Amino acid sequence: MKILVCGHNGQVAQALGSSLVGLGEVLLLGRDQLDQAKPEQLRAPLRDQAPDLIINAAAHTAVDLAESEEALAFAINAEAPRVLAEEAARLGVPLIHYSTDYVFDGSKPAPYTEDDTPNPLGVYGASKLAGERAITAVGGKHLILRTSWVYSQHGRNFLLTMQRLLQEKPQLKVVADQIGAPTWAGTIAASTRALIERWQQGQAGAWGTYHLTAQGETSWFGFAQAIGEQLKARGLPCAELLPIPSSEYPTPARRPLNSRLDCSRLAEQWQVSQPHWHQALIDCLK
Repeated sequence: MKILVCGHNGQVAQALGSSLVGLGEVLLLGRDQLDQAKPEQLRAPLRDQAPDLIINAAAHTAVDLAESEEALAFAINAEAPRVLAEEAARLGVPLIHYSTDYVFDGSKPAPYTEDDTPNPLGVYGASKLAGERAITAVGGKHLILRTSWVYSQHGRNFLLTMQRLLQEKPQLKVVADQIGAPTWAGTIAASTRALIERWQQGQAGAWGTYHLTAQGETSWFGFAQAIGEQLKARGLPCAELLPIPSSEYPTPARRPLNSRLDCSRLAEQWQVSQPHWHQALIDCLK
């Protein structure tokens, strides 16, 4: 089997490169081969490669920057997924695509299910929602996997930023009123492999949109505390942490206060579940 992964340098793509070993030939293609900012130019290389499965791990994920780069965000997050879906359907192969908790506005008091109506607060969420809808409109076999608060040992993310700042500063203020599930890229990749294996074995659930995050919940402040505990356990310096409301940390893009996603449908349909976020953090740091 030939698996084509879009997004060579991203956190999830990097994790997939390790996790998918042994499933077949895995091609991680970056911007040089597949420039998602130019969606129509994706068609020729996809047809040349003729993969058996396409995984789209590429995205415009700079939430604040997207507010001033709306056209680029929509090209990468909406138009490119549409083209990928069209080419996957043309080849008769499945498409796995990753989306985000930011398609919701965070006003619901309980975790969001796949049946809840999206209402993004900013350009990033709106562009990702447009990508979801484009894939769904094309039809064909596809999995849209919404995840949240992705981190890893690669790239730019909350974990790496906190590890640095907690050792550099005596005191650090972190937002405490946004609640979600920090999700390790390794968890996403391992779950993706399990989904592919289910499909290969003829045990696939229904195709469509699912939620895929770590279990449990915390705030950004709680996540920072957990990162600090791991630093202390290794005998490293750690700043004093102070909780603050979102109003004290204004950003160009609004964030949902509730980013919790109910992942029970994925477990029921595909028999794939995820570890608790705190255990996943320990595993990532190992």
